[in-house]
Amino acid sequence: MDKVLIAGGGIAGLATALTLHQIGVPCVVLESVRALKPLGVGINLQPNAVRELYDLGLGADALDEVGLTAREWALVGLNGNDIYSEPRGMLAGYHWPQYAVHRGRFHMMLYRTVLERLGAEAVKLGARVTGYRQDATGVTAILEDGREERGSLLIGADGIHSAIRAQMHPAQPPIHWGGAVMWRGVTRAKPIRTGSSFVGLGTHRHRMVIYPISHPGPDGLADINWIAEVTWDDPGAHAATGWFRQVEIEDFAHHFDGWTWDWLDVPALIRGGSVAYENPMIDRDPVPTWQDGRVLLLGDAAHAMYPTGSNGASQAIIDARTLGAAMVAQGPTEAALAAFDAQLCGPVSALILRNRGAGPFGLLTLVDERCGGEFDDIDAVIPAEERSAFMAGYKKAAGFAIETLNAAPPTIAPGSRA
Repeated sequence: MDKVLIAGGGIAGLATALTLHQIGVPCVVLESVRALKPLGVGINLQPNAVRELYDLGLGADALDEVGLTAREWALVGLNGNDIYSEPRGMLAGYHWPQYAVHRGRFHMMLYRTVLERLGAEAVKLGARVTGYRQDATGVTAILEDGREERGSLLIGADGIHSAIRAQMHPAQPPIHWGGAVMWRGVTRAKPIRTGSSFVGLGTHRHRMVIYPISHPGPDGLADINWIAEVTWDDPGAHAATGWFRQVEIEDFAHHFDGWTWDWLDVPALIRGGSVAYENPMIDRDPVPTWQDGRVLLLGDAAHAMYPTGSNGASQAIIDARTLGAAMVAQGPTEAALAAFDAQLCGPVSALILRNRGAGPFGLLTLVDERCGGEFDDIDAVIPAEERSAFMAGYKKAAGFAIETLNAAPPTIAPGSRA
C-alpha cells in the first residue's frame, strides 16, 4: 500500500497520522519548520474531541500533563454580574471531560506520540509543501526546495495559509478580518470561581476570556490563560497585523483599565503576564468542497474559524477521526475522501459563519443590545429559557450536544483496519 502524504505537522496533521497508523494506513508527515517548538497559549478540547483522544490511547494521564479539566463555562456582564453559566465536561453529564490545555505542550505530546508509534522517519521536518500534481495512480507533493514526495493521497493540513488550498481554490478571497484584535498571554495567578472556569467577560466588542491551563502549585497559583479583545468600528482604519506577533503589554492594557471587581482584577492579570502576543481574529470564507481527486483539506486549511466557539483544535481532531472512519469503510481511496467531504464540508462551513457571528459569545451581543452590558437582574434582560436555548443551538451546531454525543457509537470501532 502506498503511503498517504500529510502536509503539515500541527494538531490536525499529527492527529491524522496517529489515526492512520491506528487503522493500518502507512503515512508520512511533511512539516515546513526545521524544529517543532511548543508555540501558543491556551486552547480548549471539547468532549467530542477528548473522546477521540481517549480512543487513540491518549487518556487522562496524558492530558493532565498538558492541562486540566474544565469545570464551568460562564459569561459575565460589564458590572461583574453573571449572564450565563453551566458546568462543563463530565459535570455537565458528558461521558468525557472538557480540557483546557497549553497548545504548545499538547502539540508536543502529539509529536512525541507520533515518533514513538510511527518512528522518527514518519515526520520530515524542513519539508514545506508548495503544491501538488496528480494522475491516475497517485499524487506528488512538490516541496519548496524542489524535492518531491510521491504517495497515494495527499492530506492538506497546512493551516490557514495553506498552499494546497490555494492551488485547489485559486480564486478564493483573501483571509477575512472583521476588525477584532486579540492580545494573548499567560499570568501566574490564583484561579477564579470554581478553580477551573472558562469566563467570558464584557461585551461582544470589548471583552476578556480567562481560564487556567495548569493545575495549581503548592502556592495555589496556576497558569491563567487570558485573551483581551477589542473590535474596531471601522476595520478599514486599522491594519490586520501579522499573525501572533509579540507586543508590549502596555500597548493595549489601557483598554481594560477600571475592569476591577472584588473577585477579579483584570488590569493586574494582564500586567502580570511575562509576554503578550497580538493577532487579528481572522478566518476564511467557506469553499464548496475540500476535495480535489486524491487531495483533501482538513483542519485550518479546510475551515479556519474564529476561536469564539473554542472548537478549532477540537474540529481538527474530529476531522482526523472522521477521515479514518471513512478509510475503514472504503479504504485509503478517493471515495473515502469524497465521503469525508460530503459529511463535514457543509455543516462545518456553516459553523465558520456562526462563529463569525460571535458563536456562543452571541449572548454578550444580546445583552449589549438590550441593556448596554450592565444589569442587576439578567432574567429581566434575557429570560433563562432564551439563554439556555441559545447555548443548546450552538452545541448542536458544533457537534457536542450531550445526548447525541453520549449515545453515538465510537467513530472508529476498536481494532478496525482500513
